[in-house]
Amino acid sequence: MTFYQELQLSSTGSKELIKKTTDPKEKRRHILIYNVKVYLVVAFCFALVTLFSAVFGSGNSVAGVVVLLALLVLRQADFGIKTTHGLLCIAGIFGILIIGPRFTNTLAPIPAFFVNLVCIMLLMILGCHNVIMSNHSTFVLGYLLLQGYDVTGEEYSMRVISLLIGMAICMAVFYKNQRNRPYRRTFLDLFREFNLHSARNWWYIRLTVMVSTALLIMSLLGLPRAMWAGIACMSVCLPFTKDCVARSGSRWQFNIVGCAIFIVLYLVLPESMYPYIGMIGGIGVGYSAGYAWQTVFNTFGALSIAAGLFGMPAAVALRVGANIFGAAYTVICNKVIDKLADRFMVRQSAEA
Repeated sequence: MTFYQELQLSSTGSKELIKKTTDPKEKRRHILIYNVKVYLVVAFCFALVTLFSAVFGSGNSVAGVVVLLALLVLRQADFGIKTTHGLLCIAGIFGILIIGPRFTNTLAPIPAFFVNLVCIMLLMILGCHNVIMSNHSTFVLGYLLLQGYDVTGEEYSMRVISLLIGMAICMAVFYKNQRNRPYRRTFLDLFREFNLHSARNWWYIRLTVMVSTALLIMSLLGLPRAMWAGIACMSVCLPFTKDCVARSGSRWQFNIVGCAIFIVLYLVLPESMYPYIGMIGGIGVGYSAGYAWQTVFNTFGALSIAAGLFGMPAAVALRVGANIFGAAYTVICNKVIDKLADRFMVRQSAEA
């Protein structure tokens, strides 16, 4: 395996390769490449987000994060349709990311709930046909981040420009990497194939309803950072409901671990180091092959921002509460929706 090929491996793939290698010299080589990859990715992420902040304003650093996440996914993932039609999916996804989050922030909680339903369902249909790729953790996450870190006026105009530029970059990378895919399915097939007898489509519905209602509940309660509950629901709501309980446990438990480590860092480090806690989390995510420790380190970046707004104790309490709520709520909703789905299937079979 060449140096470049090893750089393309996931953290799990790199760790498996290191584990299986018996030759000490080769093992050291694989470890070195793995470390180089982690720091290259962190440097690239930092550079891109910094560039977006410098060009489009600090309020739009989140747009850089969203474009970065989309870029990392679209260089490898496809939509299961013709490549040129896949470009329409990217345009649709970015159109939703540009309009939906801003629009919901102009509405009362209940109207915003219905807009969220439509936008999240469209993101699922357009971008999540291949459930194995877990594209929802990019596109729905991007939607929630842009909604949570909202901007107005001139800053929003700059956000639109930044996302349009990001869309063009994603389209170029996607077309370069996917242009030889032999798919015959079209853009419209994504909608034609939607039916309530499909396990994938029921997953779309489950995730859409859970995330949207979690956002609604947080908003009606007047709690800030509603997106944290939405992100927790999105993360726990896996395509196969039997996997959700274990994921739910990992979500809230390792969020508490992440919060505990963050508290230690916040109390031990000088205030001048606080901006770097998020970067430490980014490096930790790069080294994490499993969901649990990724959850731990993702907590650092979220709390670094929130602690500056609400104070550290309130930010931690809100983070823990939102994630426990989102994780538990998803498990409960899964059981309810699955029962409704079973009744629907039985009724349809009886009528047939």
